[in-house]
Parts: sequence; structure tokens; C-alpha cells
Amino acid sequence: VTNIEVAKLHAAEVGVSVDYRATTAEDLADAGETFDVILNMEVVEHVADIDLFVAKCGQMVKPGGIMFVATINRTLKALGLAIIGAEYVLRWLPRGTHQFGKLVRPEELEKALGAAGLTIIDRTGVVYHPLADRWQRSKDMDVNYMVLAEKGSV
Repeated sequence: VTNIEVAKLHAAEVGVSVDYRATTAEDLADAGETFDVILNMEVVEHVADIDLFVAKCGQMVKPGGIMFVATINRTLKALGLAIIGAEYVLRWLPRGTHQFGKLVRPEELEKALGAAGLTIIDRTGVVYHPLADRWQRSKDMDVNYMVLAEKGSV
């Protein structure tokens, strides 16, 4: 059973119509697909070529549309908390899920978004508080952060 099959079963159970596809952003963009909103949540730190990936995603954002990107910063603090802490000590994620060299600094992401024709409209850090078991916005973008970008109207 694949994740898409499980998601389709869930969608049927709750009565929503969702078009799930096992494909790539590059293939969708090359097919001319466009969307009002694109969510890249914990994706960009896993792609082979971030500039190409963000460019293809930007190509799919309709004029006036937005793209959210959540990722992990390439800092020693992130290495300690997101990789060593979360993967090797707490085992919240399988070991090796993240590679330090593939983590993305905010300025690198913002440069790629700008090159893709998107304008940054907001950025924020996101911090997990384990004792409260909740995530919260923060000015601290040293580990987890999110960027919201918009494509101008035609």
C-alpha cells in the first residue's frame, strides 16, 4: 500500500474529491499545470537541484498566486537539533532523513524564489516546544523556517 493509496481511501471516507498523483514538479510544470497555491512543506531540503525545483514550482504558480516553503536552515544549531537531536537521539525521524549539506539557508531560498519570478511577502521561524507539544512562530530562523512568496498579477 502506497501513501497515495492511503490518502485516496481517506479522501473517500470523508467525502472529498482530491486528485492525487505520483509525479514530479518538473513534469507538472512541463505539462503546463498551474495552481493558485503551492505548498512545499519540508521538500526543498531533499531535492537534487533547488534552483531548478523552485523555478519549476514558480512556473506553476498562477499570477496572483502564492507559494509556501517550509524547510530547515543550514546552521550548526539545525545540525544539532533537527538532525542529531530529532533523528539520532529522539528518533522522531529515521536516521539519515536529512543531509546537512542539502539544508537551505533563507537567503539561498529567497534568491531562488526571486529568480522564479516570486516576491517574498513574509518569512518566519518556527520553533517546537516539546513540553507543550506545539509549534510556534518565532523570529528565530536558525532551524525551521517558512517563507511565503507571491507571483505578481499580469
